[in-house]
Amino acid sequence: MNSLYPELAHALPEVILAVGAVFLLLVGAFRGKEDDGPISELAAAILGAALLAILLGSPVEGVVFNGAFIDDHFGDFMKVLALGGSIVSLLMSGDFLRRAGVDKFEFPVLIVLATLGMLMLISANGLIALYLGLELMSLSLYVVAALSRDDARASEAGLKYFVLGALSSGMLLYGASLLYGFAGTVTFTGIALAIGDHPNIGVIFGLVFLLAGLAFKMSVVPFHMWTPDVYEGAPTPITTFFASAPKVAAVAIATRVIITAFPGALAQWQQVIVFMALASMTLGSFAAIAQTNIKRLMAYSSIGHMGFALVGLAAGTQAGVQGIITYMAIYMTMTLGAFAAILSMRVDGRPVEQITDLSGLARTDPPMAFFLAMLMFSLAGVPPLAGFFAKFYVFMAAVEAHLYWLAVLGILTSAVSAYYYLRIVKLMYFDEPGKAFDDSTFTQRTVLALGALAMLTFWVVPAPLIRAAGFAAQSLF
Repeated sequence: MNSLYPELAHALPEVILAVGAVFLLLVGAFRGKEDDGPISELAAAILGAALLAILLGSPVEGVVFNGAFIDDHFGDFMKVLALGGSIVSLLMSGDFLRRAGVDKFEFPVLIVLATLGMLMLISANGLIALYLGLELMSLSLYVVAALSRDDARASEAGLKYFVLGALSSGMLLYGASLLYGFAGTVTFTGIALAIGDHPNIGVIFGLVFLLAGLAFKMSVVPFHMWTPDVYEGAPTPITTFFASAPKVAAVAIATRVIITAFPGALAQWQQVIVFMALASMTLGSFAAIAQTNIKRLMAYSSIGHMGFALVGLAAGTQAGVQGIITYMAIYMTMTLGAFAAILSMRVDGRPVEQITDLSGLARTDPPMAFFLAMLMFSLAGVPPLAGFFAKFYVFMAAVEAHLYWLAVLGILTSAVSAYYYLRIVKLMYFDEPGKAFDDSTFTQRTVLALGALAMLTFWVVPAPLIRAAGFAAQSLF
């Protein structure tokens, strides 16, 4: 493979997903049935094959396809996270979608296509490749958000996401065209060489519009408006997917663009990132307090967590990037575990989403209450759980970069956000129990338990993740 097709060898995971998506589409079309049958399992196997291709692939880095695609350790690490999020989301979705009557074969195909877009996005080394990956991911997500056509909330969620997503894509394209016009090249390294240490006003405008487009995908303030409505309106398994893998891809490409294309414009982009981080942490912490729907609460929580992750990026250092990578790995584990619990919230065969539905859970289902409590403590950043270390690494990077006030404000907003996470723990352990939840599936139980145990035991053996994140961050510098 390496001797015949050296370029394709670097893009083997993407090739597996592209061929797999076409295969799944043909299988679904020729079966001619409405339900997805074994296609979810086949899709998970294809995603698993792509994951293995990364884990067992050659450690040699390379830039291929005329400089448009980069295969490096940073990309590999973020791709493993994105594929992991996609596989877990897909495996947890089957039972829920079947009960809701929307287990169509298109769903797993769209998940595979969206993941292909994410992998292309993470490895993009130029503006054109970035846009192609972003749009492949986005178009798949627009359709997935409105998958439940008979549900008015889901249709509204899909429409809002599509309209705002199209606006953000337009802003990103405008920024990319400005950058190409002033730099004369589309590759990130070429842009860095062209603008040097003295970016002109046109480059700064282009950078701001580019970051605005990426901010929408990360759902950070002020481009967060779609997040609560889409999280609440879309079916819960689809919300699970939205909250995990696409976030990883968006943060990865934002980090790659800023570090590799604009090392000489630190003073300019740092202001933008600091503003988005601060605004996201503040809004995520305060807006979630009033929420009664747990999916809306998780939406504001995710906005806040993206703000915390951006604190590491604002530092602009290798330690900051290492902090972001560690943060995203821990964030995704916490999020998938929490959504496994939300998927398990079902009374008399009907899904429930109010936070008060968790009242007295410690008496009706003690294991689920314990695991969910551990995830809530971790999301709040309570030591010695993994969520505390995730915040610790990004705040330390900010302090080392002399952004003391940003770290202090991050700690204060984190303290505010602890209120609504601890409120859920209080409801589960100290309130009178309501109706017991129906039995959840084995997959949901397993993901919930593994997520909580990972948060509990991280402090015992943090070295493997920290070392891998450091190795990945090094390849960007």
